[in-house]
Amino acid sequence: MMKNPFRQTFETMKRSHIMLSLVAIGLLVAAFFPKNQHQPEKDALLIRSVLTHLEQLHYHPKTLNDDFSQKLYDTYLERLDFGKRFLTQKDVTKLAPYRSHLDDDLRAGNIEFFDLSVDLLNAGVQKVSEYYKEILDKPFNFENNQGVAAAKPGKGNPVSTPANAPLIELDGKKRSFAASEEELYNYWEKYLQYEVMTRLSDKLDDQEEKGEAADKKSIKELEAEARAETLKSMNQWFERMQKVKRAERFGYFLNALTNLFDPHTDYLAPIDKQNFNIRFSGRLEGIGAQLQTDGDFTKVILVVVGGPAWKQKELEEGDIITKVAQGNNTPVDVAGMDINEVVSMVRGEKGTEVRLTVKKKDGSVKIIPIVRDIVIMEEGFAKSLLLDGAVEGEKIGYIYLPRFYADFENADGRFCAPDVAQELEKLKKQNVNAIILDLRDNGGGSLRDVVKMSGFFIEKGPIVQVKSRNQAPEVLTDTDPRVQYDGPLVVMVNSMSASASEILAAALQDYGRAVIVGSKSTFGKGTVQRFYNLDQSINGFNEMKPLGEVKVTTQKFYRINGGSTQLRGVVPDIILPDGYHFIKTGEKEEDYPMEWSELPAVAYKQNVYSLDKLKEIKARSNARMEKSELFGQIYGNARRFEQQREQTAYPLNLEAYRVMMKDRQTASKQFENLFKDVVNKGVANLETDMPALLADESKKARNDDFVASVQKDIYIRETLNIIHDMISLK
Repeated sequence: MMKNPFRQTFETMKRSHIMLSLVAIGLLVAAFFPKNQHQPEKDALLIRSVLTHLEQLHYHPKTLNDDFSQKLYDTYLERLDFGKRFLTQKDVTKLAPYRSHLDDDLRAGNIEFFDLSVDLLNAGVQKVSEYYKEILDKPFNFENNQGVAAAKPGKGNPVSTPANAPLIELDGKKRSFAASEEELYNYWEKYLQYEVMTRLSDKLDDQEEKGEAADKKSIKELEAEARAETLKSMNQWFERMQKVKRAERFGYFLNALTNLFDPHTDYLAPIDKQNFNIRFSGRLEGIGAQLQTDGDFTKVILVVVGGPAWKQKELEEGDIITKVAQGNNTPVDVAGMDINEVVSMVRGEKGTEVRLTVKKKDGSVKIIPIVRDIVIMEEGFAKSLLLDGAVEGEKIGYIYLPRFYADFENADGRFCAPDVAQELEKLKKQNVNAIILDLRDNGGGSLRDVVKMSGFFIEKGPIVQVKSRNQAPEVLTDTDPRVQYDGPLVVMVNSMSASASEILAAALQDYGRAVIVGSKSTFGKGTVQRFYNLDQSINGFNEMKPLGEVKVTTQKFYRINGGSTQLRGVVPDIILPDGYHFIKTGEKEEDYPMEWSELPAVAYKQNVYSLDKLKEIKARSNARMEKSELFGQIYGNARRFEQQREQTAYPLNLEAYRVMMKDRQTASKQFENLFKDVVNKGVANLETDMPALLADESKKARNDDFVASVQKDIYIRETLNIIHDMISLK
């Protein structure tokens, strides 16, 4: 089925029952559909193939019945029009008959429901595109707060619409679908009034700040400017929506289906899988430029240092790409083209040439030929620094790992475990007294690498238990008796540290090998996914390929103490409050997460380093935080953030809105300097890293930003204090 058993978010063992299942999938699907079909049949083929993969391979497959159908209907409808801005209750009524028999339709390859939903949404978008232009054509009267003078549907005579409702609810989950087109129109009046009001408020603030130096304008003039800006923004938004292709919307429908199994089981179209591979491996074949939609055009927003475009020296940030040609072929006009299509045309195999016609900032037009090559995204790789400790004479090593990357497709690919091993060796040569491994915001990655990396800090032993569907648990073990680092170790995590990050933190916590420091809990993802290429499981149907891939949860993992990180995450030994301290985050807040469970513990021990004074280390840190004015402010800011997060309704009265915003700004000013001061003065790159960092200005500038962020990081400051306690108490 798969060219390489490691092409997945986590490495899993290649099993014969999986291979047999995939053969069955190919036969089943091939027998189900006739050949030489067009788009609707491709959709049916995709549905059946995805469903068969899920039923055969998912860790906990769902039963397709009326209950499943109703959940799929509700989930898809919520995602189809999340803000309830385009569909009315009448539209929903047309979809409602499908609610209880989508399971039957899916098995039959019937996509009437999806087709109808897309037709209704497109009609709604087209209808509202007329609404917003009509509404924004006339001024809002903010001087006496009477609302807006505008025509109702049908373009009758303008009438005054008083602002009867003092608030507008912006959270679609808290609103119902409009009961009629008139109610939908009224919502858009309020929504656009809100959009114009926010811009008008900003303009008034700016004018007040400038004082006598300002070019004084009346409310009427400023309102006209705010309305024009809102119109431009709406035009761009609706242009983007109208360019969304049916295939992309069908991907949304498929993901509403897959996510009922669990939040991490997904369908990925070919371009989405390419992007995933790039993020996972840090490597691509192309020109080394990041592109972004800018109206009807595609803009270059980043040229990757060391890539082909950077070496060629002609493509620059801010350039607008107007045409793309493959070598000497005829250029293709890409104006108005979907960004994924443009990216697909620009990417290509190493050694091939792409010719970009670009419009420069000065208005000149230039044709830039670039020979594609391997591009390495170095910013996503492990890197280290030297830090001064909490007291004079202490030297601390700091390793930042943004993800557990792995490139299984290339012989010379980068893997995080050997990279971290190299950073450890470099730091040991500097005679550091302790090491910090920073896994904050690290969403996970390769299971093989996290097992290896955890083993760097113990002699050998179990790291994680992995359980497949209907099989006994498998214990993944570090079998290498070497200990790459045997000194004091702190692992930093936060609420976005997930998956592989949680495996490492849990293993080192269970072994008593490291102090885990961070927010209340890690993310809580205790599942393992694997990719399956749909093309490889289906014989024939070449005219419909590529079909994309499906990412399926095939296993759950458990700590060596038997507990699971699923839903509960890893609770740090020492909790440091952050801005999300009171915000509900993590796997438990996702729709349809898999349940928590546990297994028997396995035997484990280590004799490398003892945390026998952990209780005292915790007490000292807690005492510092209680006395810390800065951590007190962080705690207060977290409360403020919680309150703002819960507030989703806003006043439509200009004066009331400005008062609310000024109150927020006043509260915000108490915390605006939280992370602006340097709290870690002794932060330096390793001498061995300097030649590469100084090779070009762009790389040096990014490194300077990285060093500056570490210097201002209060959490690293407290971690250095914790390390001092570990050393002194030892």
